[in-house]
Amino acid sequence: MSNNYKNKILPLEELIEKVSDFKKKKKIVVQSHGIFDLIHPGLIAHLDSAKKQGDILIITVIRDRDVRRGPGRPIFPEKLRAENIASCAQVDYVAIVGDETPFECIAKINPDVFAKGKAYKDRDSLIHKKIFEEEKNLHLGQSKIYETPGFTFSSSEIIKNFLDIYPQDVQVFLSRFSKKYGFRKIVEAIEHLNKLKILIVGDGIIDEYHYCQTLGKSAKAQIIVNKYLTHEVFAGGVFAIANHMAGLCRNVHLVSLLGKESSRKDFILENIRPNVKVDFFTREDGPTITKKRYIDQYLNQKLFEINYLNDDYIHKDLEDKVLRYLANILSEADIVLVSDFGHGFITQKIIRLIEKASKKYAVNTQTNGANAGFNMVTKYRRPAYTCLDETELRLSAQDKHSAVEPIAIDIARAIHCDYLIVTRGRNGSVGIEKGKKINRTPAFSTKVVDTVGAGDAFFAFTAPCVAQGMPLDLISFIGNAVGALAVQIVGNKRSVEKHEFLEFIHTLLK
Repeated sequence: MSNNYKNKILPLEELIEKVSDFKKKKKIVVQSHGIFDLIHPGLIAHLDSAKKQGDILIITVIRDRDVRRGPGRPIFPEKLRAENIASCAQVDYVAIVGDETPFECIAKINPDVFAKGKAYKDRDSLIHKKIFEEEKNLHLGQSKIYETPGFTFSSSEIIKNFLDIYPQDVQVFLSRFSKKYGFRKIVEAIEHLNKLKILIVGDGIIDEYHYCQTLGKSAKAQIIVNKYLTHEVFAGGVFAIANHMAGLCRNVHLVSLLGKESSRKDFILENIRPNVKVDFFTREDGPTITKKRYIDQYLNQKLFEINYLNDDYIHKDLEDKVLRYLANILSEADIVLVSDFGHGFITQKIIRLIEKASKKYAVNTQTNGANAGFNMVTKYRRPAYTCLDETELRLSAQDKHSAVEPIAIDIARAIHCDYLIVTRGRNGSVGIEKGKKINRTPAFSTKVVDTVGAGDAFFAFTAPCVAQGMPLDLISFIGNAVGALAVQIVGNKRSVEKHEFLEFIHTLLK
């Protein structure tokens, strides 16, 4: 095979210029967009049909880091996927593109025709309904949408049927689960969350990732010298939880604490989603909590962390203001989420008020380097839902070695919790209902970039499900699916979006 097909692969900006030139020459440009992981008969039929709709067929291939279709995807890296599709005779040009916002590249390229495969008709109508109906002009410009006809093959189906992405026990679980909860049933349940009124109370955190290059050991001291390269700043803690939930629920109200010194208020407001109502209280004796993590960029390993915070409890006068404010709004929410990082905002009086005045409340008490061993869930009583990781559970019980299930039952009974879920990383999750019924759900993650923020995403997606009255096994499945997506994101760089979550479970349950 000649290497001439590689000349078809262009940077996006260059491809946009070519499309503009073709249009000036009255050529009809057709675009198809996707992962293009495998070349199979259904794809060839799709390319044949798409090519007949115009003069020039261009393909945009989603880059690796934005592929969130399902477990083990992509099978092949972006360069190989682009070369494979470029080698097809029907294809004139190819570009590798970002897809954080689905189909954003189509608006930039503005083809005459956007060709989508029949295999995704049902999925798109459920997952991308908002994009294809309510915001068509924003995302697809004036492009005509053409659905290619013919028999359907799906790369996801082929990969799932012929490649052992998951161990046998996970495959058995998914087979059984899909018979009990079909994809459409889960979509309907998720859509109902939109009507809920959510109140979130807790510690907001600024997460900074400073990327470094290790140079070597200092000749004058026992330290490793690192060269600064670049950095990123994210809205973490309850800010991240609010952003995750804002994609599920229309009405999200956030109450948090800032510091007078280095408040970072403007940055926070710029990075909170528009449908989140925010109310901030300010402490005079400290900064807005900021956690700076220093990371070896090549190895993607955290070297060390510095926290900027005052973790003393807020003063009584500020506490009284918070209590008066919460007393007026707690009963309005369908569920109150308490995200307690143990950094001084959530006092005992605030806890007792939330317990007394909320219709339902959910709690996540986090263990971190600044509070290890001191921020236990056992200070709460009668939550509808508690979400912990295994370390947080074991610290609460002061039990390092026993099996997880009996510890979880003991803690659930001690705090009189309706639902308790313990996340266990690669070991999935264990759920306890009414202090006795046990539910086990395996992990669905196949690629881990960063575990920071995964627990926040899990809590944000599952707490509204509790408010909606979903059964524990469905809640746990939703949480583990969200967790599998969240660990592919660096820190709290962005939220797990509803559409990508639905795409993921669509693949899981096929």
